[in-house]
Amino acid sequence: MNISLKDQTILVTGASRGIGAAIALALADAGASVAIHFNQQVEQAEELLQKLGPQCQMFQANLEKPEEVQALFESVRESMGKLTGLVNNAGVAISCAMEGSDEDWLTGWQKMMDVNTRALGLLCKKAIQQMTKGTGGRIVNISSRAAFRGDTADYMGYAASKGAVVALTRSIARAYGKQNICAFNIAPGFVRTDMAQDFMDQYGEDFALNDIALNQLTQPKDIAPMVVLLLSGLSDHATGATIDMNAGSYVH
Repeated sequence: MNISLKDQTILVTGASRGIGAAIALALADAGASVAIHFNQQVEQAEELLQKLGPQCQMFQANLEKPEEVQALFESVRESMGKLTGLVNNAGVAISCAMEGSDEDWLTGWQKMMDVNTRALGLLCKKAIQQMTKGTGGRIVNISSRAAFRGDTADYMGYAASKGAVVALTRSIARAYGKQNICAFNIAPGFVRTDMAQDFMDQYGEDFALNDIALNQLTQPKDIAPMVVLLLSGLSDHATGATIDMNAGSYVH
């Protein structure tokens, strides 16, 4: 099935690399105008933009800062028009040792909550406000299997921040379906990204491989087609659902 996203304008956060870059490429290939967000990876964002085509643009913002989150949304809207889709992909995973200082532990937790939960929630709010004034739209939030099965002691903060994303997504789906706004949650497991590499450097790649049912770790390109499908309108009756994409390491 060929899916066309022509005439759609979609913001993808954390799009300069990893899962976000794969999603942006897949959306552009389907005909969408893609706003690619990045924070510090300007060279990667510029390289990606060259692959996407003239209908796409790039935008910088530090998602730890609410004022930059707000400015990001407004900049996209002013430059590219109303959004029909939002993909909240950006996230951070920080190891917070239980044996460490309270100060370090709280600093890591705060950053994960700021980026993974608060910024995501604020972008959802801005998108919903715009979508309710138009013909609706679709939101795809990238959570994690950790939201459901938990994580290691050092990554409890990450699991907690992603668990909040699941509840938010379900709430949006229930609250705004009558206004033609659908929301979906994708919950990956280990995906070969820079962020996951930090975990594997700490625990070892065998730890990750032995934890899944398949023979290979998930790649960013394995996540992207599902995002295209969810934003196409062909799966609207799955609004509020979580799509597990974790190579069988957690099934619920």
